[in-house]
Amino acid sequence: MVNYKDLGLVNTKEMFAKAIKGGYAIPAFNFNNMEQMQAIIKAAVETKSPVILQVSKGARQYANATLLRYMAQGAVEYAKELGCENPQIVLHLDHGDNVMEGKTRWEMVEQLREDIRNFKKEKGVDRVVVLWAASTEVYVPIDMKYHGTLADLEAAMKADDKEHIAPSMCYAYAALCEDAPFIMGAPNTTVDIPAM
Repeated sequence: MVNYKDLGLVNTKEMFAKAIKGGYAIPAFNFNNMEQMQAIIKAAVETKSPVILQVSKGARQYANATLLRYMAQGAVEYAKELGCENPQIVLHLDHGDNVMEGKTRWEMVEQLREDIRNFKKEKGVDRVVVLWAASTEVYVPIDMKYHGTLADLEAAMKADDKEHIAPSMCYAYAALCEDAPFIMGAPNTTVDIPAM
């Protein structure tokens, strides 16, 4: 077993503590090839930003663990070559395994609302923020018939309309129903629909 420190990586606990204290966000990017990795690291160095590298479930299925290890280590070394003395890079390999299987869209909403309430109770907090950080989902164009009003959106969810209701819409709706701010971390139309 290889320790992240042996690769020159840092952990999110330290990274998030600095971000909270400094009042800034940390970008997270999926990568599937060397070119993407180079672009991510170059941008992080140029902007003096910490960065989270993510490997999706699909990428992990075809990528060799040894190659991923050396790509991460290479990212750190590349950042140093570009002039960053102490790169702040995290590698997430657990991205993409937590999937709600076999649920209708409305059942998903109800489960998410219950999960939010349980999380608040178990953690003893009054407020939570829901962040959508899943891989980009299939593009769902805005359609006023399904997204124009709250009643339209709810009806489509209850009808289990998977063509017009993306999973992220269920998360956003559930969060807002539970008075939890929702942050969209992927390029989806969810927060752009009038019903939200």
